[in-house]
Amino acid sequence: MALQSNDLQTAERYALVLVDLSLGFTDPELSPLASDCPQVVEANRQLLEAFRRRGWPVFFTTVAYDSPDQARVFREKLPSLNVLEAGSRLVEIDPRLAPREGEPVLVKHWASAFFGTDLKAQLDAAGVDGVMVTGLTTSGCVRATAVDALQHDLRVLVPEEAVGDRNQEAHKANLFDLQLKYVDVRPLERCLALLA
Repeated sequence: MALQSNDLQTAERYALVLVDLSLGFTDPELSPLASDCPQVVEANRQLLEAFRRRGWPVFFTTVAYDSPDQARVFREKLPSLNVLEAGSRLVEIDPRLAPREGEPVLVKHWASAFFGTDLKAQLDAAGVDGVMVTGLTTSGCVRATAVDALQHDLRVLVPEEAVGDRNQEAHKANLFDLQLKYVDVRPLERCLALLA
């Protein structure tokens, strides 16, 4: 990222929110929504390990539909979402990042991890004042989740190597815009250092 300030107002306690790191988004052989992103998966594996070691909360999200009227307009705009049927393999979290017992997997129907879920209540119960938002895709659900987290008055940190997009131009443009207006985008190494 070309646009960064050295100043970083950090949270006292972060939660890790892994957005849509399901097979539907990480395995291009299985899904039209997926991108080949082993580096994003690896960055998230490192963050997961650091959060677990620190004992800070971890939340996963997945998109899944079990009714044709769920997110109807969103699915009309992006019909490939229809492959994300509840109970299918595509909505399972990538096994390289398998959730542990006690790590919630929130099912969502729209872009933001906050919309239509109890994520904010769970973050409040966990006593966090900040979130690290990671996952797929930068221009869609990651962006929506990061902006909503800010709108819930949380400090938001996006580790840049831990997010990805099928479109690299959209990825870069959205990271630039998020950093400029809404959240802090920092290298993975800097984010991991906060967890040491």
